[in-house]
Amino acid sequence: MRGIPSLITDIRKKVFTEVARMAYAGGDYTHAEDLPYVIVPGDQPLHRESIFLERAIAGERVRLAMGLGIRPIQTRSLMTEGMDAAAIAEQYYEPPLVNIIPYACHACPTNQYRVTESCQNCLAASCQKVCPKGAISFVNGKSFIDQSKCIKCGKCAKACPYHAIIHLERPCQAACGMDAIGSDEHGRAVINQDKCVSCGQCLVSCPFGAIVDKGQIFQVIQSILKGDKVIAIVAPAFVGQFGKHSTPGKFVTAMKELGFERVVEVAVGADMCTIEEAKDFLEKVPAEQDYMATSCCPAWHSMIYKLFPSETKKISMTLTPMVFTARLMKKQYPGCKVVFVGPCAAKKLEAIREDIRSDVDFVLTFEELQGMFEAKEIDFADLPDSDVLNEGTAAGRGFAVAGGVAKAVADLAKQEHPDLEVKTARAEGLRDCRKLMMMAKAGKYKGYLLEGMACPGGCVAGAGTILSVEQAQKVVQRYQTEANTASPLESPYRDVGEKLD
Repeated sequence: MRGIPSLITDIRKKVFTEVARMAYAGGDYTHAEDLPYVIVPGDQPLHRESIFLERAIAGERVRLAMGLGIRPIQTRSLMTEGMDAAAIAEQYYEPPLVNIIPYACHACPTNQYRVTESCQNCLAASCQKVCPKGAISFVNGKSFIDQSKCIKCGKCAKACPYHAIIHLERPCQAACGMDAIGSDEHGRAVINQDKCVSCGQCLVSCPFGAIVDKGQIFQVIQSILKGDKVIAIVAPAFVGQFGKHSTPGKFVTAMKELGFERVVEVAVGADMCTIEEAKDFLEKVPAEQDYMATSCCPAWHSMIYKLFPSETKKISMTLTPMVFTARLMKKQYPGCKVVFVGPCAAKKLEAIREDIRSDVDFVLTFEELQGMFEAKEIDFADLPDSDVLNEGTAAGRGFAVAGGVAKAVADLAKQEHPDLEVKTARAEGLRDCRKLMMMAKAGKYKGYLLEGMACPGGCVAGAGTILSVEQAQKVVQRYQTEANTASPLESPYRDVGEKLD
């Protein structure tokens, strides 16, 4: 649904904007109780049966945007419950990151075949003939499927000459490549957190906006207002996300108006990652291991740990571009705070790992950053260009699109060893990533570099993006052509990565 304006995207933007506005006003979080009335004004509901329900949902969205958990519906508590502990610049995320607001869930049907009005009551009755369980009969001149007998084989849908039988799936469940979404006793969706890798694909697939991830907008702004030197490191997928006027130069100007001390592109870290990952691959494959999996996508990384524990040692030990860039900033600007700005929900969990949380202080998605721009009423059309981001190479910027990581590593290895063939295989979406790993575990990819991206399309399809995937891919590709240099070997930081690892 990304790239398609909707009531859901409007509400998300309002929540992020009002939380940011409250933070910039001085951080008095007691005003949070008023925000549901600002987000849902008037006395008539916009889309649900009750305005009180809409405001209750908005209240939970505000809490989640501030990094707090959902309140239990069975007991009475203030919306500001726990905010005194969360409304500080040093607050980290506490799992679970991705949450379902129960009373916002529509309890959508799960995995059903249904007959539509297109049924013609035809004499052939093919749907009935092919059903192995006798689950289909004629009722009131139409085919009818007895759900208690149906085994969801889909033969009826394939046999119908009018395509009158459709397959219904719960959108969030269909989008989850980890099969982590089930149902509670009321038919509402629930997340099995033991399976979830926080890719956020369920979040962007729910047409009722019931699934929400936690945020740190309030905490980032508190850090800025406190006087910290806050540096934004920005994933290459940022380009074009904030409208047609948001050139890289104007984006830097806008970020400084928000209070950020400096803006650096994470493509710099991607270049370091490329160099170290190519070195890792050349040293270990096939001498020490059959294949190597890339390390960049945190949800892919987590999926391997959860489902293929025997294969975890075959993941590259190279740091991710986010961590490389963050460590570079901490080294160059001691005492600074680092905010990763990107498209990914899973990066929020990566950033709170014990070995990383001292490097990356905060994580914001593009959607959340858009709320900050709205709160400060920043119009990109009126902004002057600032220093253009020009240190990342074309290869590093290409990490944003599926296939970009493997291509960068393979191209670099080829550049240094012209006679070497680097075989690569990749998958997009966690279901396909699982298939890729099953084949790798079975020995089908000996000598290969494997790239997995949890989001179909790559980072440009992350849960925190604004543009449609197709648009984002095009602008990133154009951004690559605008890079001053092509290869990571031309990066001014080509020899820095090893020292930061």
